[in-house]
Amino acid sequence: MISVDTQLKPADLRAGLNALWQASAAKICSLESTWKPESGAPVFTVAGRYTSRGWTEWTQGFQFGAPILQFDATGEERFLEIGREHTRRYMAPHITHIGVHDHGFNNGSTYGNLLRLLREGRIAPNFWEEQFYILALQCTGAVQAARWSDTADGLGYIYSFNGPHSLFVDTMRTLRALSLSHRLGHVLMGENDRRISLLDRMIQHARVTANHVVFYGDGRDAYDIPGRTAHEIVFNRNDGNKRCPSSQQGYSPFTTWTRGLAWAMLGYAEQLEFLATEPGDHADAQAFMLRAARATCDFYLAHTPTDGVPYWDTGAPGLARMGDYLGRPADPFNDHEPVDSSSAAIAAQALLRLGRYLDEPRYFQGGLTVARTLLAEPYLSTSPDHQGLLLHSIYHRPNGWDYVPPGHPIPCGESCQWGDYHLRELALYLGRLIDQKPYLTFWS
Repeated sequence: MISVDTQLKPADLRAGLNALWQASAAKICSLESTWKPESGAPVFTVAGRYTSRGWTEWTQGFQFGAPILQFDATGEERFLEIGREHTRRYMAPHITHIGVHDHGFNNGSTYGNLLRLLREGRIAPNFWEEQFYILALQCTGAVQAARWSDTADGLGYIYSFNGPHSLFVDTMRTLRALSLSHRLGHVLMGENDRRISLLDRMIQHARVTANHVVFYGDGRDAYDIPGRTAHEIVFNRNDGNKRCPSSQQGYSPFTTWTRGLAWAMLGYAEQLEFLATEPGDHADAQAFMLRAARATCDFYLAHTPTDGVPYWDTGAPGLARMGDYLGRPADPFNDHEPVDSSSAAIAAQALLRLGRYLDEPRYFQGGLTVARTLLAEPYLSTSPDHQGLLLHSIYHRPNGWDYVPPGHPIPCGESCQWGDYHLRELALYLGRLIDQKPYLTFWS
């Protein structure tokens, strides 16, 4: 389990944060110099160079959101212009993309960050620029909410790109699209001009995910370990009943793919923060979200190596040959199973947010401990020859998409857009805490 440093303070990480932003600037400029729009969104690195992988363009928002976060942290206007111009030129199709569940990833990271900066006074006031961002965010939340499947118990969920039968754990983090659109005064209009609340759909999706994707040790099946998550739940579309767990990127439906776990951790922590600011009585929603957030964060703390970086799946078969792998720091250069630092970058922010929300040091100090690991070697990439910022990330182990360097039996040493973005977002979050700047949220 993670060896939580109870004495660590956010300010103790300042040197690591400074090193990150210095390295980040060079990485953004390197990718800008080589990226070709016709090649599609960059996804992960191969031998240190970013490449595309045609599945869905779910990483485009991370690509353009990165320079926006860089500007936020450093004030360097050139990065704002990169992010703002690429958002204007390339992101419109993502707003109306009816085929994916990734709206919060793509559009929250671009239009959302830009609107936040404008409302914080970091961008010069411009009425029409603000309206442009607002309209984009209103639309993206409604489009994502329209990907709706009803369940037998009268609830429903946003279905994944696999189709109406499929609920992904990933979508918990993209629910910010619905919450933000709702906060901006928008609704989804249905047949006969029926007004569909985006807040209600966000809460319903979060509840179905909590009921079926997150486990609590209640005996749901033989692998019901408290806090573990499934990647996917399959529903019978004839009657809306749950049929079984599944997995696209994890080892199996009955093990925990750690990036999916991290998406759930952060998704619930953020929505708890959001509901605390939302008018009305949301006690019931806050209760089930808190249960899911606690369970998943507790599982992460207990089933991750001492330094806070997990292996890519808690049931990956090679782990059985690694002895007491949870009793020592993760080894990205081992011969059996890859680690996934991108999971750690997402999970660290979740632990920090939940710890602050509950005023519970166990979670907050756990997040700081994970962050300290990621802000140093062998995870923070400072080499100018590598375009990635966060090393030792994994994309799709079952499909064999990750690069295996010569002389190594497993993938290691590479980066991905979501890992790099979430390390930057984690750094920005911590920097604002240290400098007592406005608290970082997806809504303004």
